[in-house]
Amino acid sequence: MKKLVLLSISFLISIHVMAQSLERMQWFNEPDNWDIVNNSLSMQVTPQSDYWRISHYGFTVDDAPFLYTTYGGEFEVKVKISGDYKARFDQSGLMLRIDHKNYIKAGIEYVDGKYNLSTVVTHKTSDWSVITLDKPIPFVWIKAIRRLDAVEVFYSFDDKEYTMMRNAWFQDNCPVMVGLMGACPDGKGFMAKFENFSVKHLPDLRRLKWLKENAE
Repeated sequence: MKKLVLLSISFLISIHVMAQSLERMQWFNEPDNWDIVNNSLSMQVTPQSDYWRISHYGFTVDDAPFLYTTYGGEFEVKVKISGDYKARFDQSGLMLRIDHKNYIKAGIEYVDGKYNLSTVVTHKTSDWSVITLDKPIPFVWIKAIRRLDAVEVFYSFDDKEYTMMRNAWFQDNCPVMVGLMGACPDGKGFMAKFENFSVKHLPDLRRLKWLKENAE
């Protein structure tokens, strides 16, 4: 009986993973050149493209490539990213987006010859936080967890040990576009790669509390 239950669970998990395949996702600002092979995305990031709103620089841009799916409620998303970063502000990573005034993007950003773990949080205006790395890295894992009205962002070099890089407010109880973005504000474009993208549903904490308090 246990074996049957485990097999059923494995089957349901495999269906869930298939439903999240990159081929089923959609583009916002589709780049000219991209490819999906074995559920890994490679794309030539569009030159002179970015996501930013107003603060510090005084301009708003919303034109970089973003491949996404839509989720409601609470979830965990992660991906392995790498890129042939060349020009100032070349970047790739995860993005969680409610609309053009509310989004979080997190990943690697190349600035002044250095690799930075970068997070931009936008609520009407954008802010930017970085952790500068001592040396270039071949890849990094980025993970974001949406719980209630916050998103926690983590990084890892081995997909085992994760370190938090940001905790930010993010509107709860509304759908979120979740996916993979690259931007190239200053340069002529570069190749970015995204592997092992996954989104895992997390049970709503408020609902779990209610069920516990109202157990039969």
